[in-house]
Amino acid sequence: MLSTLRNAWRTPELRKRLLFTLFLVAIYRIGNHIPVPGIDTNQLQNIATSGTLMGFYDLISGGAFSKFNIFAMGVVPYINASIVIQLLTVAIPALEQLSKEGEDGRKKIQNITRYSAVGFAILQSFTIYILIANYGALKDTSKLSIFLIMLTVTTSSIFLMWLGDQITVKGLGNGISLLIFVNIISRLPFQGYQIAGLQSAETVNIVEVIIFIAVVAALLVAVVVMSLAERRIPVQYAGKTVGNKTFKGQTTHIPINMNSSGVIAIIFASSVMAFPETIAQFWPNSTVFKAITSSIYSPFRRNSWEYALVFFILILFFAWFYTQITFKPDEMSENMHKSSGFIPGIRPGEQTAKHIEKVLSRVSIIGGIFAGIIAVFPVILEGYTGFKGIQFGGTSILIVVGVALDTLRQMESQLVMRHYQGFLK
Repeated sequence: MLSTLRNAWRTPELRKRLLFTLFLVAIYRIGNHIPVPGIDTNQLQNIATSGTLMGFYDLISGGAFSKFNIFAMGVVPYINASIVIQLLTVAIPALEQLSKEGEDGRKKIQNITRYSAVGFAILQSFTIYILIANYGALKDTSKLSIFLIMLTVTTSSIFLMWLGDQITVKGLGNGISLLIFVNIISRLPFQGYQIAGLQSAETVNIVEVIIFIAVVAALLVAVVVMSLAERRIPVQYAGKTVGNKTFKGQTTHIPINMNSSGVIAIIFASSVMAFPETIAQFWPNSTVFKAITSSIYSPFRRNSWEYALVFFILILFFAWFYTQITFKPDEMSENMHKSSGFIPGIRPGEQTAKHIEKVLSRVSIIGGIFAGIIAVFPVILEGYTGFKGIQFGGTSILIVVGVALDTLRQMESQLVMRHYQGFLK
């Protein structure tokens, strides 16, 4: 990885892209230190550490929500819009047709996602206003103050969406993903400070800290291995004659990532598990939601074995569900047949589609089990060890590794295009 970065820096065009990316990231980090006036941030600290959806938002916004800076919402509205549009692409024929129209269709879907993100940003800013008002975090409750707060966080979120697009086009890597990556990395010093505080308070000893670091390192290595692992379906293409030219048959494969739906499954499952407690914050005096979140038999009571079990099952389900709706074995089989391709030992047509579906189901279950283990680990850590109050999540590891590997691949592809493949060996 270091050699790839060094070779990229030696290439003038890639060096410009790297500097441009770092410049925009620096602008983003500066914005994370500009507070929104009229907010009592001490009250928001309780919301961010309560384990609700707002805690997840605070994580991927780099702590901007708990400090309520201008980038308090981060790129969450765009993420929500992307997930919703992707799911609607399967359900709405018009969007499905656009997805099949190549580059032009993808650009149209991207524009729809952007406009949807603006709507999500407005809705989420109003939701945040209700939440912080219920917690008494508003110093000024006038209509003008509320309007300015909503306008600030909404405009800033739209600006971040534009900033991410600029990084994608003129920089290196996926812009939105890189912003989330930077946010998560920026929280590492604070997490180290938390662990040091637990040790100084003698809540944990040095041996437990060393074991904790070793386990986290093992999880990191496991995530890297699973992110690179593929289940390859072999495909044989028959030879054919076009005019006076004869093309020989060739063998290739369909790569299926073993952990392609891991992050999405964890996000969906986290949303379901945090939904009752998040809703309860809008009605703090509701006895129904208090019973749901605090009852000794409730599966929504955080850091309990019931919570961990239900959370794991939901991740497994959503991993399978997301794979089923995003991959289309029928279309894959049809496209393969049109190109005179077939899977050795499998009949073309319906049998090929069933074989691909069976492989996808097995891969999704394996990926779901792995994602579930990664996601449940922090729950067990919080509930049954002395490492309490540490904002550490398995989703963070998956996102960081995924973005880092994707950015590295893009660097390597840029180097190969410029005949620098010798440096990558």
